[in-house]
Amino acid sequence: MGLPAQEQQREPEPALPLVRLNHVAFSCTSVEDSIDFYRRVLGFQLIQRPASLDFGGAWMHRDGMGIHLLQRSAGSDAPPRSPAINPKGNHISFQSLDMALTKARLRGMNLEVVTTRVWDGETTVEQLFFHDPDGNVIEICNCEDLPVVPLAPPACLAKQTVQMNVHL
Repeated sequence: MGLPAQEQQREPEPALPLVRLNHVAFSCTSVEDSIDFYRRVLGFQLIQRPASLDFGGAWMHRDGMGIHLLQRSAGSDAPPRSPAINPKGNHISFQSLDMALTKARLRGMNLEVVTTRVWDGETTVEQLFFHDPDGNVIEICNCEDLPVVPLAPPACLAKQTVQMNVHL
């Protein structure tokens, strides 16, 4: 079932008025272990949570970035922890100002770290991947060295976007 020609050629709606990523949330087996990890390894600070939150957890903050730790309830199914660190799987990434220092400190903490490199032309980026206590993959990189080059969506994607907007 096709859309009328006028709807297929409609301009996409303006983007939502977003400014930045506010926080990520992780379900934790032990909020205390996760607090220790994010403090010790990544330098996050524990901050006050709203009083209306009536479940176990903690909020942490650093340099405009938030991590919300959610206590996994007893009996809930924990997502399976992958024994291998997978750089191509879901992960959260932090930008580092000094990759050599970061790598040395992570190794000094006896964390298992997978190192990869990506490049584009003359620009090479180093990526360090490791697990938090619940198996979430954390990346630290110098990815801001890569230029951000916007691309126009291919025609087939533009049509799908319009169709999705019409059907919402």
